[in-house]
Amino acid sequence: MPVPRACNFLNVSRDEQLRRFMRRIDIPEKNWKFSAADVRERAHWDDYQRAFADVLSSTSTEWAPWHVIPADRKWFARLAAGAVILHEVMRIDPRYPRVGRDQLSELEEVRSALTQDGGPPDGRERPAAAAPARES
Repeated sequence: MPVPRACNFLNVSRDEQLRRFMRRIDIPEKNWKFSAADVRERAHWDDYQRAFADVLSSTSTEWAPWHVIPADRKWFARLAAGAVILHEVMRIDPRYPRVGRDQLSELEEVRSALTQDGGPPDGRERPAAAAPARES
């Protein structure tokens, strides 16, 4: 099965970072999120931006591309990240593994033993058995 290979980078603007810091200070329920260390690191914003650009351009490949997602609006960042993930899941097209003849035979034996033992212990009716995928 192919391996998912999407890399997401959520990019928050300097202005939005400032708004979020101020909310963390002004709203008591958000105080726990605040860290003075984050504010000290903000003084190195330009250095971080250059480092991010260098890392992303140096490590993004056709096989594993970086997707830079604007993250000033959380709803949009979540939607965009979800779209990238969905695209990758659709690309790899995951499937349940096929069940071989030996395993099917074992399942029938166990089912028979469980049926003789009285069926499901909770007394509920069994759901209709779906036909398992057969090995070609």
